Amino acid sequence: MLFLHETHSVVGRADEQFEAAYRDGWLPALAAGSDARLLWYFELAHGTGLSYRVVTVTGVEDGAAWARLADRVADGDLRSWARHRDGLQHSSASRVLTALPWSPEVGSLSAVPVDPVDHAPVLYMEDTMWPFPGKIRSYIEAAGAIYRKALQAPDSQMHMSIELALQTLPGAGRYPEVTLLQKLSDLPPLIRLLTNDTPPEVVAPGSWMHEALELRDQWQSRILRSAPWSPLP
Repeated sequence: MLFLHETHSVVGRADEQFEAAYRDGWLPALAAGSDARLLWYFELAHGTGLSYRVVTVTGVEDGAAWARLADRVADGDLRSWARHRDGLQHSSASRVLTALPWSPEVGSLSAVPVDPVDHAPVLYMEDTMWPFPGKIRSYIEAAGAIYRKALQAPDSQMHMSIELALQTLPGAGRYPEVTLLQKLSDLPPLIRLLTNDTPPEVVAPGSWMHEALELRDQWQSRILRSAPWSPLP
């Protein structure tokens, strides 16, 4: 499965219209076939980054399905929808990604809800990392063996779970690049992270924060909030 990850710079006054375009347009249009499904609709929480930013993640069955979806947007039944959407945003940046070998599975696209659902908004931390040249494979292996294991430990203080671990495909965005979608289950650890210096033990030799500096030292974290109707909460 491939994942189409898009960050949209939305016109402020058109924020609700933009959301409706995905909820009432993109979501049911994809449900009419089996090639793709909208998985998540996120808003970047105000106060945590640039204003009126929306992140959408669409699952696509394979490369051939992605080509068919692109044709629908360019010249097919989704062309008018795309023109309407583009009038509601300043710009968008798209990437095509694939899951890392150790990533949790989304499951079959056929099992993804195709109607708006009703759930409480959920907070995610989206981390995007840029490994040093030639270090992408080593970084992916280390992140799975060390970082993922640390989050899963019974005594983990982060209260965060990796829902999807991805890498940008060559030629489909900045490369090398790894993105983790991590669901937050409790807010106090996030508050501590934002309001306190990093504890010495977290950056000590042997820790992930210390050892991973051999593989990367640049990353971006964003706090995303899923829409109450997002197919995956």
